[in-house]
Amino acid sequence: MTGRADDVFDLLGLTEYEETALEELISLGQTSAPNLAEATGIPKARIYGVLDALSDRGFIKVIPGRPKQYQSKSPEEILDRAVENQRQGYEQFEAELDSRRETFLSEYEPLFERATESVTPTSELFHVVDVGEPSERETRRVYDGAEGELLVMSKSFEYFDSVRPAFEAALDRGIDVSVLLVDPDRLSEANRAIQAEIVEEIAESYPEVGVRFSEERLPWRGTVADPSMEYNSGTAILLVQEDDVPNHMRQAAITANGAFVAGLKRYFDLVWEYESQSMI
Repeated sequence: MTGRADDVFDLLGLTEYEETALEELISLGQTSAPNLAEATGIPKARIYGVLDALSDRGFIKVIPGRPKQYQSKSPEEILDRAVENQRQGYEQFEAELDSRRETFLSEYEPLFERATESVTPTSELFHVVDVGEPSERETRRVYDGAEGELLVMSKSFEYFDSVRPAFEAALDRGIDVSVLLVDPDRLSEANRAIQAEIVEEIAESYPEVGVRFSEERLPWRGTVADPSMEYNSGTAILLVQEDDVPNHMRQAAITANGAFVAGLKRYFDLVWEYESQSMI
């Protein structure tokens, strides 16, 4: 359970007046439009449009009378209705797109094909995703696709909980996993505590996983799967060390270029063999 309860209003796609009116109705109970306008400060010229919009979304009830009365649906009903509105909106969008698909494809497919006929096919060296949930999702995919070996380089493996199911599934498939972490003496107190907890968990729950500590800072961090010195396999996700760039502004690079992945493997092996120490 995270954030504030009223943060949910931001997900409902309401205007500021609609959000204010709905929140007030939840606590005020049944009332008239003029009374609600007075209680919320919403201009009387706008209040009926605001209430009509909330009614159209199914968030409030309209009780006939002179004057009309308005009452909020229960919080549970509001959330359920919001989900249903999104579902219906998606189905309508999908239907409209499908109705135009044939026309769109008949016009633009020939143009695209002619434009790409003379283009020499190339493989993309990298593509990027934002750091955070997108990069963690891609990391899980690297784990899920591994067939023989996983090499992890991390400061403190602070994202371990988010990839744990994929980590465990890889071990269950017999994948060899090695984890290279930064020496705790080079970490902040907070990161050192996180690292110590993760290392203890790995040692106790996954004793088959090799863990070592790099004596120097790691210029990049990430995960490498199935590298080959034949340059014919492998996938990697990595991000470079950028101390002055906050995480929400950073990006992770993903590559399936066999030569590049082999180079990362070579770097990992050299640090593992000559510039790291085992768990204490």
